[in-house]
Amino acid sequence: MKIDAESAGFDERRLERITEHFESRYVSTGKIPGCQVTVARGEHVAYHRNLGLMDRERNKPVSDDTIWRIYSMTKPITSIALMQLSERGLFLLSDPIERFIPSWKGLKVATVRGDEIVGLADPDQPITVRDALMHTTGLASSMGVIHPVDRAFSAERREAGRDATLASVCELLARHPLKFQPGTRWNYGLSTDICARLVEILSGERFDNYLRTEIFEPLGMVDTGFFVPDEKLDRFAANYAHRAGEAPALGDDPETSQFRQPPTYLSGAGGLVSTTPDYLRFCRMLVAGGELDGHRIIGRKTLELMTVNHLPGGADLTRLAEGGFGEAGFTGVGFGLGFAVGQGPAATSVVGSAGEYYWGGAASTAFWIDPSEDLAVIFMTQLMPSATYPFRAQLRSLVYQALAD
Repeated sequence: MKIDAESAGFDERRLERITEHFESRYVSTGKIPGCQVTVARGEHVAYHRNLGLMDRERNKPVSDDTIWRIYSMTKPITSIALMQLSERGLFLLSDPIERFIPSWKGLKVATVRGDEIVGLADPDQPITVRDALMHTTGLASSMGVIHPVDRAFSAERREAGRDATLASVCELLARHPLKFQPGTRWNYGLSTDICARLVEILSGERFDNYLRTEIFEPLGMVDTGFFVPDEKLDRFAANYAHRAGEAPALGDDPETSQFRQPPTYLSGAGGLVSTTPDYLRFCRMLVAGGELDGHRIIGRKTLELMTVNHLPGGADLTRLAEGGFGEAGFTGVGFGLGFAVGQGPAATSVVGSAGEYYWGGAASTAFWIDPSEDLAVIFMTQLMPSATYPFRAQLRSLVYQALAD
């Protein structure tokens, strides 16, 4: 990977603060085995470093082609895939999902008192495709499991195990009421898996095949997929779990990982593995307005639609998430169609630009796009949960302070 900080408009010496920070504070202290950071602006890579180990138990260093579990950084890819089909006129954002998944007709909204469901009400409006892209569906979730609807769904989902498919989970969801009126709250969970199922229904292709032909192959994303084949196993990072006051525990060994085999459940919400070079190709396409190396992945105006705040009244997530979890801050953060959208540094209290968009993954990975600065930044590591350390906010400060023009 050719690095040219000056041509990218960065001060190379100030960029080295990124190396110093992550090496001294996290890698050398053993808080994380290793990480990888890439900063690109326009056509130039300003900064790229591999720090520490991708596999502590086998003493394997992070390399340029290390394969990472990107978990929820799958969501923006899925959202782009679905909006490609919008560009073909196959649906409108306002279309009820029950038009495509008939079993969802007649879904009710749960009335909850204390810890029990005490009644069922008709929805004020049906769940739309836009709701699925925005996490405003009200669907049950297996994340957190704090709502009685979530608990009932999660029990059935566990029974299905690894035999579940996108289609079967959509049918399972039809047996459970909604947690709130569609479009009124933001609840992180299965919504992007619904987007993946819609891709299958609308395109007539399996989700993995669609991604391969419409996104991965055109962009040259050669190491991105739902599993790690045997010939690439030596590049697959280990995943770790945080332990307070101790070194992280091995959570998912590459040799025995569930990512070794093709899954039946092709999760659009969090099923992909990828490399930094691959994800940088995806990010560069976004920075360039939907096209890279002559391959148009998404229309410029469609991407503009996806990356503005769609929350009602221009609200931020503090008002609609109601204490829920997400892979981004809530203060001053709106949400578009598959991306968090920053409302500017005064709103977020974090350095950046109004209109930047981003997301992250459960193993602490992250990326952001700043269109006003022609900037893409990718951070890869493998530590769960993602809220353990403030990597993302710290990296923002370290990147923006190094801009020379």
